[in-house]
Amino acid sequence: MIDIKGKALKFGDNINTDIISPPQYMEMGIEEASIHAMEAVDKDFAKRVKKGDIIAAGKNFGSGSSRETSPLALKYLGVSAVVSVFFARIFYRNCINVGLPVVECEEAEKIGEGDNIEIDIEEGTINNITKQETYKCSKLPPHIMKILESGGLRNMLMQEYKENNNE
Repeated sequence: MIDIKGKALKFGDNINTDIISPPQYMEMGIEEASIHAMEAVDKDFAKRVKKGDIIAAGKNFGSGSSRETSPLALKYLGVSAVVSVFFARIFYRNCINVGLPVVECEEAEKIGEGDNIEIDIEEGTINNITKQETYKCSKLPPHIMKILESGGLRNMLMQEYKENNNE
């Protein structure tokens, strides 16, 4: 089970991968590139994000190119999950592949900057502690939960390989 609790960092609609992880920094390592995450819409994002924070966004989060650096930068900075009304499909899958939980919630726009929220992925609920509200969100199936609990697809596959080869 993944327990996700954190402070919301609020963003609007159509935050694309060029905003999340600017392309001019793609050749850098993730440590250096992540400093520039979200700077087109929040120049201080990398400085103010804290481990465990949760991004709460509007519609179409992660549209654009399929670069894996976007979810990697968010995860590296300490983002524990991303909530959006809906995601671009490739970004959604890249998040899961790198072990960053993502949930869709029609009421994501009700979450405010700084709200303390708890996400129960298995039950499909988001509790907004600050506003004392509960929102329905997408539930993630067991095979996706297994990937997230392993810290990403690569980690899960390596664990399975070791188990199957008695290493």
